Amino acid sequence: MTARIALLCLVLTSCTGMMSPTVPLDREFTLAPDESATIDDTPIAVRFTGVAGDSRCPADAMCIQGGDAQVKIDVLTDRRVDQYVLHTGDNKPVTHNTLSIALVSLTPYPYASRITDPADYRATLRVSRAK
Repeated sequence: MTARIALLCLVLTSCTGMMSPTVPLDREFTLAPDESATIDDTPIAVRFTGVAGDSRCPADAMCIQGGDAQVKIDVLTDRRVDQYVLHTGDNKPVTHNTLSIALVSLTPYPYASRITDPADYRATLRVSRAK
């Protein structure tokens, strides 16, 4: 239990008293790895934890298939952490209680001629009420 409280402290406040930015519902927001945003008028914060794999077709290559990247997020709610994976290949949102969390985009796009540093990824997300 102490570890979960410490994790929540790290994600939401960085343990310095500084809160994560607040984002309105139905508005796109962009996070770097290990950044989080509190969603206005909801009990959650969303944290981008990283990219599990990126097999998207490199911009400087020709591919038969487009590929997929797996974007890992944590949803923090009242001392609880739920983990989800969003995919660039299908753009299907995940549902967390009454909320829908969608991956809008993932940058940078891969290039065959260079390796993407994991710290360079940026996930653009949108949280809305589930329909």
